[in-house]
Amino acid sequence: MALSSFMPSTTGLEAYSHALETVADNFANLRTVGYRSAETMFYTLLGSAPVVKNVNSGIASSRADIQGVGYYDRVNILDPGVIYNTGGFYDVAISGNENAFFQLKDSGGKLFYSRAGNFSTRTENGITYLVNGNGLKVQGFPATDGKAVFGQTPGDIVLQYPEVLPPHPTTEMSITANVPATGVDSSSYTLTVYGAKHDGANVNMQFTKVEGKINTWAVSFSTADGTVTAPETEVLFSDNGELLSPKSLNVSVAWDDGDTANFALDISKMTQFAGDSSITDISQDGAPSGQYQYSTIDRNGVFKAYYTNGDTYNIAQLALVGFTAPENLVPASGTLFEAYADAGNSSYVNPNNMFAPQSLEASSVNAEEEFSKLIVVQRAYSLNTQTFTANNEMLELLIDLKT
Repeated sequence: MALSSFMPSTTGLEAYSHALETVADNFANLRTVGYRSAETMFYTLLGSAPVVKNVNSGIASSRADIQGVGYYDRVNILDPGVIYNTGGFYDVAISGNENAFFQLKDSGGKLFYSRAGNFSTRTENGITYLVNGNGLKVQGFPATDGKAVFGQTPGDIVLQYPEVLPPHPTTEMSITANVPATGVDSSSYTLTVYGAKHDGANVNMQFTKVEGKINTWAVSFSTADGTVTAPETEVLFSDNGELLSPKSLNVSVAWDDGDTANFALDISKMTQFAGDSSITDISQDGAPSGQYQYSTIDRNGVFKAYYTNGDTYNIAQLALVGFTAPENLVPASGTLFEAYADAGNSSYVNPNNMFAPQSLEASSVNAEEEFSKLIVVQRAYSLNTQTFTANNEMLELLIDLKT
């Protein structure tokens, strides 16, 4: 019984020593991306345990009282960290849903989950993967032919994209320009038209006055190294310079190399005023070829390549996973978690508008709270030390009295 009096203080010293380690770990990870703070929880030890007389036989001759304190750690998985901008192309933070985790896979195929989105790239055997800081491969849904159509089964995100995107053929074009009302018999305008193999070929559109008709112009087209066909059209303007008809023209270009372009030309914003034949604006859906510039992740978690012509090429969409009991995820190491039965069922989370591009989620550790815990834990450790010392002195006194 005398020795059992040391149990509360001994277990207390062990528990609060561990609590100090937990606080120290939190402080050490104050700047760790996606880190979740932990705290040591305590519970009372009450009951008894068998005292085994013969270890080999397992026969218990009596029972000993157990008292004191036990402990376990709880990770605050659902506590969010502050999201801050980094400007890193491969950095991304999950925003607006704490029950959503990046899915990662190690070289053995084991899955892990994390909130840390400080990703980078790594090349293995000529294949470049998107990986986290531990080298685990980020999982995502692959895109189909660079479009916003994604597969149903996630896998390693591989950086595969064309270095050059071909031109976009022109199918629609709009021009805002003026045809001089006086002083000229004809007026020309240069249109840049794109084909599947043409990075911008000039097509000349010419307005020629129609004799004997007021405010009426004949329109024709031509291009070098090819022919242009369009319906024979007379364009009519009102007396106040507004275009009356037609509002649009269907134009077909056939180059000598076999390439073609067919587009609808909107001329409804053309005018006939005094002045020069100036072009105010030309817009179209065609575009030249584009050279690869960089890759990054957008707000929908789509990892895409960007090109000099303004086009993008979708590579994959990040996989986000949620759990029915996310607080039961088991810490693995650093910012990684493992999912066992206690975490419940898992499901993929809709990733739309779930990400903060070129940003990261900071550690959820609150320095002020940790300092408060440190003071409390140190005080409790000191009290248990004093209790142990007092028990020891009392035991020594009893021994001295008996002798």
